[in-house]
Amino acid sequence: MAKKNKFTIYLTGIASNLKESADYFSDYKVKSEKDLAIFSNKMKEYEHKGDEIIHEMIKDLNSTFITPIEREDILHLANSMDDVLDGLEECAALFEMYNITDINQYMLNFVNEIKLCTYEISDSVELLTTKKFKNIREKVIKINGIESKCDVIERESIKNLFITEKDPIRIIQYKEIYESFEEVADACEMVANTLETIIMKNA
Repeated sequence: MAKKNKFTIYLTGIASNLKESADYFSDYKVKSEKDLAIFSNKMKEYEHKGDEIIHEMIKDLNSTFITPIEREDILHLANSMDDVLDGLEECAALFEMYNITDINQYMLNFVNEIKLCTYEISDSVELLTTKKFKNIREKVIKINGIESKCDVIERESIKNLFITEKDPIRIIQYKEIYESFEEVADACEMVANTLETIIMKNA
């Protein structure tokens, strides 16, 4: 087993923190307003931890001459994973801000798909550390497929919202949440695009 480079350790740390945050987001049961505050704060903690790893990584990048893959690719990959986590944290903040405790099937579907994406991302980073570039392509295709599913969920959820919801304020709030989930899925696709670039340069 090849010794892990410190940058692959940073990337693995960012990916596993992202995966853990998506697991938490997916498993957390919201029953009351108090739960929403706990939920939002915990997601902030995950986001803060991710930022700290990136901060340390950038310090090391600035003082290291040789990196396992191009430094701009390391940075792009780290930042694109961070964007997914930022999106999840923003989503949790919206739930708290709008006091949304009635979690519907569309939200659950979004969360489940995004969680699957973070698993594929985490696996990809693991493959990257062992330079199994060809195997990463399958993961990239899966992430792109999941993002397409999220597009469909977004369209269906908004269509249903306008049919079933009479309160205009509720419509605005739910629509923003659905769009926020779709932005997280888009951020996952950006990770896939970054991985694709890395494969093209290194495979």
